[in-house]
Amino acid sequence: MIDFVGKRKWYFLISGIIILIGVIFLLSAGLQRGIEFTGGTMVTVSFEQAVTQEELREELAVLGHDDAIIQWSDDAQAFVIRTTELSEEDVVVMQNALTEAFGTLTIVEVYAISGSIASEIEGNAAIAVIVAAIGILLYITWAFRRLMRPFRYGLCAIAALLHDVIIVLGIFSVLGVIFDMEIDAMFIVGVLTIIGYSVNDTIVVFDRIRENSLKSPGTPLATTVNNSIMETLGRSLNTVITTLFVILALLLLGGATIHNFALVLLIGVISGTYSSIFIASQLLVAWESGAFGRLFRRIVPKRAPAGG
Repeated sequence: MIDFVGKRKWYFLISGIIILIGVIFLLSAGLQRGIEFTGGTMVTVSFEQAVTQEELREELAVLGHDDAIIQWSDDAQAFVIRTTELSEEDVVVMQNALTEAFGTLTIVEVYAISGSIASEIEGNAAIAVIVAAIGILLYITWAFRRLMRPFRYGLCAIAALLHDVIIVLGIFSVLGVIFDMEIDAMFIVGVLTIIGYSVNDTIVVFDRIRENSLKSPGTPLATTVNNSIMETLGRSLNTVITTLFVILALLLLGGATIHNFALVLLIGVISGTYSSIFIASQLLVAWESGAFGRLFRRIVPKRAPAGG
């Protein structure tokens, strides 16, 4: 039997260090925002001959638009190119270069991308996270109502969720500084996706804790949590390994368009599995043992009585 609970301070320390580094980068450098957040130009191009996304991406990189986002349009031979803001002269230069490289083409549409749209997406995503957190808290509190202090289970699940989101944001901030990696709309989609994965993995462990607590009500919570982790460990590892195979395939073969999405999933799935075992469950034990109260008393010592 592995004593997971007895080593919880180490898990908190590891997560604390990673989160601290990420927060420092977020506060000092922030996230590198792509053109979907800063604004730019969207050009729809239709070719008369077959052209692949990779060929078009290579040609645009030669023109200095290596950050361009390329997507298929409804037309089989048409592409939507999103890049930094272009003047009319820049569009003509692009058209001439692509014509020389691929033959006859038609510029179907050119229009500017507003950064305010992305700001609206960010705001909606934040609201979605808040609403989801409230819903998770209420659902878990209700589902675990037969246990003592079911509210704690909901709060610990939300703590694990925030743990995973902050780690993803922090890692992308570091990658932005080191590799100039930018975030796009798919990044937000990825973050919302890992929230669902993280909560699902946490509830699987919590549900086993609930079952074991009801079966053996006199057993200390630390023992119940440790036994529950051991019983669900195989399921958690099998799930994360099979999921990672799919994500790695998307990351390696999916192309640049979904690269950020796949990378967010990769980081989030690993962090979500870690947090469900080593953070959410351990927070329950720490809370039950009074560790939070002792920590609070150390941070905020009692004031000496006046006139004493």
